[in-house]
Amino acid sequence: MPEIEYIHSVSKSDKRTVFVCQQCGRESLKWLGRCPDCQEWNSFVEVTAAVTARTPRSPSQMSPPQPLSQVAIASAPRIPLTISEFNRVLGGGLVPGSLVLISGEPGIGKSTLLLQASADMAEVKGTVAYVSGEETQHQIKLRAERLGIAGDRLFLLSETDLGIILEQVERLSPSLVVIDSIQTVYLPEMGNSPGSVAQVRECTQRLMHWSKLSAVPVFIAGHVTKDGTIAGPRILEHIVDVVLYFEGDPFSVYRLLRGVKNRFGSTNEVGVFEMKEQGLIEVENPSKAFISQRPGEAIGSVIVSTLEGSRPLLAEIQALTTYTSFGYPRRTANGVDFNRLLLVAAVLTQRLGLRLGNQDIMVNVAGGLKINEPAADLGIALAIASSFRDSIVDPGMVAIGEVGLSGELRAASQLERRIAEAARLGFSRCLIPKVGSETTRPPKGVELIPVGTVREAINEALTKAKKNKSNENH
Repeated sequence: MPEIEYIHSVSKSDKRTVFVCQQCGRESLKWLGRCPDCQEWNSFVEVTAAVTARTPRSPSQMSPPQPLSQVAIASAPRIPLTISEFNRVLGGGLVPGSLVLISGEPGIGKSTLLLQASADMAEVKGTVAYVSGEETQHQIKLRAERLGIAGDRLFLLSETDLGIILEQVERLSPSLVVIDSIQTVYLPEMGNSPGSVAQVRECTQRLMHWSKLSAVPVFIAGHVTKDGTIAGPRILEHIVDVVLYFEGDPFSVYRLLRGVKNRFGSTNEVGVFEMKEQGLIEVENPSKAFISQRPGEAIGSVIVSTLEGSRPLLAEIQALTTYTSFGYPRRTANGVDFNRLLLVAAVLTQRLGLRLGNQDIMVNVAGGLKINEPAADLGIALAIASSFRDSIVDPGMVAIGEVGLSGELRAASQLERRIAEAARLGFSRCLIPKVGSETTRPPKGVELIPVGTVREAINEALTKAKKNKSNENH
């Protein structure tokens, strides 16, 4: 591995005070109440920035412009991991020289996932350097014993000085480097405290530079703020090649690894894990896991078929309506977008005449899953109507469709894949929008019920459920 030398130096006197936006990283010589770029209020923080003196390169060292037709593509084979769910989110494996950011709330399992991935990489490719600025080697060893990791070729380093880290890593010539976390490492010559905007940005750029020159993939762990965004400047997400969010309900055993940026593959892929005593275990059938605890005939419960990247998932949406005890009714959304809940409730009130103005409405997605796509609107509407009318929805039915402000149902993308996932788990009826249903071919044993409005969908789902129940009683 070639030794890397940095050609810029910093003196103690070459420092200046600037104001940096914590959201987008914009610098300003004076404090601003609102950032001109990201429009955030009170986001500028005073930092001491080091002025670096860079040695200009000679013309012979500069790469000349090249026509696009003459650019050669160097084939870089991916490095597959033994964790298939991790490979899915990465797009098939690690790319040499890539910088991957994994963020998540404290205690969600980032360090556990990185330690498992490091152990797998050490067995397949050889030496792996695991750098921790938050835990000692003894603490990491205790976690490794709990996970059943021997780690003969997994080297641990407890250090926060990035200069020392890169020096030690170059001596190892590893196949993978893990930095846990980016908020703990720092460059002493900058003069800022670890975790500051300037430190996080400069340390990430140094790691990116080292990763590209050495062709070694680097994992960095990042903290998140209370609103769920990555701590530090927003520009951190633009520097790295891949951004992964590790999320999940702290009281649930399921964890989701979600890709939101990937320069080497598709985005919005999701990997599903289950947190157990022996670590994170892959969930081979996520749809079955998320709906496994659903009772047969539950009021206010609807199954929806949603898409997470290229993977269809079935999820259970629950709703509860109750007469409000206060002057203003409450709306609570857990796992669905709050604005989508308000939209669906307004359509049910105005277009269908449901008197929800004096009702508290709680909507929840079972299992800790978060659904952001509009195709789950019909499931939310059916769950609310089921709870308000105290009537069950057909347990063998899956609802798919986006709700418009006029009460119409709009088409959902990749409808056949959603229906195929429902059929695979034994559902026999699918409530879908009428638009685009003519060209949809259902699997054998699945009945498609195309409807044009929310009113038709509620009448179909609730009325048929009552008829089926009465037939069973007779």
